[in-house]
Amino acid sequence: MKKIHNSKRRSFLTGSAAIAGVAAISSISNFNLNIAKADHSSAAPKATPDYIKWKNRNALIIHSEGTIETHRDMIGNGIITPIENVYIRNNVNSLNDQQIGNRPDWKLEVQGVQKPRTFTLAELQKMPLKITPMVLQCSGNGRKFFAHGPSGTKWDTGSAACVTFSGVSVKYLAELCGGLVAGAKFITGTGADAPKEIDPKEGAVERSVPISTYEDCLLAWEVNGVPIPNAHGGPLRLVVPGYYGINNIKHINKLVFADKESDFKMMSTRYRVYKIGDKPTANDGTCWEMNVKSWITSPLTSAKSGKVVFTGVAFSNGTPLKGVALSFDEGKSWKNAKFVGPNLGKFAWRQFQFEANLEKGNYTVASRATDEKGSQPKLRFENNEGYSHNGWLDHSVKITVA
Repeated sequence: MKKIHNSKRRSFLTGSAAIAGVAAISSISNFNLNIAKADHSSAAPKATPDYIKWKNRNALIIHSEGTIETHRDMIGNGIITPIENVYIRNNVNSLNDQQIGNRPDWKLEVQGVQKPRTFTLAELQKMPLKITPMVLQCSGNGRKFFAHGPSGTKWDTGSAACVTFSGVSVKYLAELCGGLVAGAKFITGTGADAPKEIDPKEGAVERSVPISTYEDCLLAWEVNGVPIPNAHGGPLRLVVPGYYGINNIKHINKLVFADKESDFKMMSTRYRVYKIGDKPTANDGTCWEMNVKSWITSPLTSAKSGKVVFTGVAFSNGTPLKGVALSFDEGKSWKNAKFVGPNLGKFAWRQFQFEANLEKGNYTVASRATDEKGSQPKLRFENNEGYSHNGWLDHSVKITVA
């Protein structure tokens, strides 16, 4: 199976460490305070779907019932995005309370271990807790910038959030089952939300990730300190830090360690990165690791002349960040920004800030993040489905200074 390598972009692969004691992170940083004041209401906004009536409508762009984006300036005042502002991307309908049943009785089947067994959620919740702050991002984030008009939701920057997942380590669970079978190369998670009338291989959300994620993965039942809502994959979700959202299987009911990738459609031909106009195959690169990326969150359209404070977020796939720089001349020169706020670990994003003295006029402002493996490229990596866009030019903002 090919991984993706290209001089204009980064490949998809990673690692993580558990970070504890971050239950109230979303309120610890007075950063980007204008976010809380943003008003994105309109005369006739689309109604919030019934299954997420608890969401903050003012923070959201509703594309469809199952694709809902966060406004660029509504990711939150602190590092952690409030759950009511987090985007929605569902390939199939979320399970409802009736379908889930009594949450403590939810079952997870574990295979590909020396002693296969099935656990209830109640049993999992008695095990040692692993807490991981991390970026959750759809692989199509930034798709709206692709000129060829790929199918799928035209996301800007809003199918991304930084959240804290809590659960049990996948490694701990496997060792409790006697360890992995010989030759295990992949971890495969299967969701229980596939429509019953469709062949599971065609309709089920089943994905495989490399065994190299073994020590970082967790089976989570909480996000930001509360039970994972149905819309975000509760009562149990596989979490693969540093990897695109599709690999973080919602409503997981089966976990398998195997020597081969899943042959389900969601793995074999969906979420593949291939040339524009071609057909996807299992030999094309798949959406695994996220690329180093950043974007400005404030200001987005206008500012007063004089000192202007630019803020934004930057992240990678677990590869340590080295810094962020801003350009006001389309990349001819760059000025280093500074990280602000706490560092919640290699899978969480960092907030950055830059103070500029600007005269009246129009400016195009870009941010470029750099990690230990390299920097964001200028241009997007062209591919048929519009995946993995981390080019800094498209993500720049046009500011009018008056």
